[in-house]
Amino acid sequence: MAAKSFSFTSFLIRFVLAVVLVFATYNPSGYSWYHWFMQAPDKLDPMLALSAVLLLIGWVIYLRATMRSLGEIGTLLAVAFFAALTWVMIDYNVLSIENVEALTYVVQVMLAAIMATGMSWSHIRRRMSGQLDVDEVDEH
Repeated sequence: MAAKSFSFTSFLIRFVLAVVLVFATYNPSGYSWYHWFMQAPDKLDPMLALSAVLLLIGWVIYLRATMRSLGEIGTLLAVAFFAALTWVMIDYNVLSIENVEALTYVVQVMLAAIMATGMSWSHIRRRMSGQLDVDEVDEH
């Protein structure tokens, strides 16, 4: 049963799990599923396949929840927001476009933030507006 209350800690847990999912799939450090797959002499390794399925399950859960809660327009707006934020960081020389590794890390953290927001949006909207979700009407 889902928890009755939603807090910043609840969001952080979703965010940390999204970061783990994104960075386990790919990251510039070379320690990711992508690098493991590319360096594997046997592409049909059972552990490689099992880890791919586990990552795929995580991606499907997060992306479906994000698309269902934010919708296409909301997801597009979230991507546009973070793209503009990245542009501002580049324009103010906080981030260099020549530093592809740093840019990749920033984009991956932003992707995780969008996914965590998508997983949490129903709770956030309820807290902001005081409205109930359809699933919660019987509980009150």
